[in-house]
Amino acid sequence: MGDNSLKVGSNEMELVDFRILKQEEDGVYEGIYGINVSKVKEIIRIPDLTELPGTPEFIEGIFDLRDVVIPVVNLAKWMGIEEPENAKANARIIITEFNNVLIGFVVHEARRIRRISWSEIEPATFVSGTGALDSNKITGVTKIEGDNVLLILDLESVVQDLGLYEPDTDNVPQEIETFSGLALVLDDSSTARKIVKEALIKMGFKVVEAMDGEDGLQKLSGLYETYGEHLSQTLKIIISDVEMPKMDGFHFAANVKDDERFKSIPIVFNSSISDHFSEGRGVEAGGEAYLVKFQASSFYDEVARVVRAHMK
Repeated sequence: MGDNSLKVGSNEMELVDFRILKQEEDGVYEGIYGINVSKVKEIIRIPDLTELPGTPEFIEGIFDLRDVVIPVVNLAKWMGIEEPENAKANARIIITEFNNVLIGFVVHEARRIRRISWSEIEPATFVSGTGALDSNKITGVTKIEGDNVLLILDLESVVQDLGLYEPDTDNVPQEIETFSGLALVLDDSSTARKIVKEALIKMGFKVVEAMDGEDGLQKLSGLYETYGEHLSQTLKIIISDVEMPKMDGFHFAANVKDDERFKSIPIVFNSSISDHFSEGRGVEAGGEAYLVKFQASSFYDEVARVVRAHMK
């Protein structure tokens, strides 16, 4: 879906704008949400679903889509939202793929595709009026027309809560190649940073953390003040998420590769977006590898490969 003409390094993303309706005493409240187009395979009408006995109420059931069985989550039910009687009149299922997992989400209306700059997206430090949904399930918020606020859902967090996906952190190789020096990790998720940091520490690195692309550039400048022209011999690798408020991973990488001080430092993207188009964008942005969160065996192998090539 979406417009594949999005320029690498443009710091823009495309969102599917969808709505969740909530019945309140004084009427119906319309919640405005977004999902990155890169994670959306297609949007369909609700098909006949097979119910799964013993599953939580918010699991609507499963259905077969071209020989793939897809679980379907009702987002309103998961949020603890009371749905209006006619909520399903325009309902759709948004079929997503991330971390190489296919999941369907029932929404009350899929409205449009929006192109938004990451610089206009603020971290969700506090979000109100979202029912049972807390800010940990939101990756960012942005203003749209009419002073409305669009909330960008953290689908990985939702799916982990449902028990439908767990990061592969156990499949660690028996022998891990070790190195010395620094590694810089960028991710707006503290949980993701912790997983990557622990893996890199096992490989012998000391880890510097950044919350987004802007913070990453600031951390790089600070490291250059400390190490000067020797930085590229000390900072062996940068591991960057793609989806981050303020400045995304591709825009961050474009800035790094345009800077004489940093351009020789290898960048590996580590993202939940698992489509081949994003892998291509990662290469175009200057990344040496593109990994899907968090596959332990490929992570250790690819990081070791990239660092070895950098040290030659």
